[in-house]
Amino acid sequence: MSRFTVDDVRRILRDCAGEPDTIRLDDDISAVSFEEMGYDSLAVLELAARIQQEFLVAISDEMAAELPTPDAVVGYVNSRIAAA
Repeated sequence: MSRFTVDDVRRILRDCAGEPDTIRLDDDISAVSFEEMGYDSLAVLELAARIQQEFLVAISDEMAAELPTPDAVVGYVNSRIAAA
C-alpha cells in the first residue's frame, strides 16, 4: 500500500469539507491545526472516515480528536499502514 501524505489530507479535506476562507490548502499546512484552518470536529471525523474507506486505516473518534494537525494524521496513518 502507498504512503499517506499531506497531499492526501488536502485532497480529502477539499472533497469532504471544502477549502476554508482562513487558509489556502496549497500552502504549507502540515503543522497548522485543523481548528486554525477553520475545520470543526465534524470535518475531522469525516476526514477519518474517508481515510478508513480509502486506506483501510481506522481512526476512532477519540483518536481523531487527539490528532490536531495534518502531520499528526499522516504520522498516525503511516504507522498503521506499516504495522499492517
